[in-house]
Amino acid sequence: MAIYLTGDTHREFHRIKQFCEEYETTTEDILIILGDAGINYYCNYKDNDLKNELSQLPITLFCIHGNHEERPYLTGNYEERKWHGAIAYIEDSYPNLVFAKDGEIYDFNGKKAIAIGGAYSVDKEYRLSIGALWFESEQADEEIKAYVEKQLDACDWSVDYVFSHTVPIECEPVWAFIPGIIQSMVDKTMEKWLQQIMDNLEFEKWYAGHYHVESEENGVRIMYEDYIRLDEDE
Repeated sequence: MAIYLTGDTHREFHRIKQFCEEYETTTEDILIILGDAGINYYCNYKDNDLKNELSQLPITLFCIHGNHEERPYLTGNYEERKWHGAIAYIEDSYPNLVFAKDGEIYDFNGKKAIAIGGAYSVDKEYRLSIGALWFESEQADEEIKAYVEKQLDACDWSVDYVFSHTVPIECEPVWAFIPGIIQSMVDKTMEKWLQQIMDNLEFEKWYAGHYHVESEENGVRIMYEDYIRLDEDE
């Protein structure tokens, strides 16, 4: 079993298909998508059509929650299942499509990995103005935050990996911010909370998506269309 990571896909999976072909993957292998997979987006037959297509991929997708998608448990389609030592959201019809529950600590080849999804959409007002979908559940609410912190308490604030969508505020790639966005108007609640976690957490590696860039910012690797194999990222 090989475990890989990549960044946002936003319902576009052509590059994932190419990746599977190149690396000759099987469903025993796992590709972690660091948010905004976009599979739970329309919450209707369009999502089912996509899931039917992705169910044919020779790989298991493990999706962290992003901001341009609905939370799995709000779609009414998923059940909580035990997966790699923790709870995940899975449908019987699509067993290779797995969605993380924020705060759960997964076991990947003996390594502990916590999932902390969610982010604020800087394009929220624009999306609303044109009638595009926006998800009120995009950020971690107080209940989710409390659960994450409870889980970290239980493991003495020590994990091997953190998989998040956005990043701690001191790790933001400010050079990649979208021009024209007034940053003082952007809700940084998630980033400030993640910074508190980072300041108190013992970890080996932290991976995130969200920013559509590929870089390393103050100890966090931000991914987009690049790939790494988890056990080879030294």
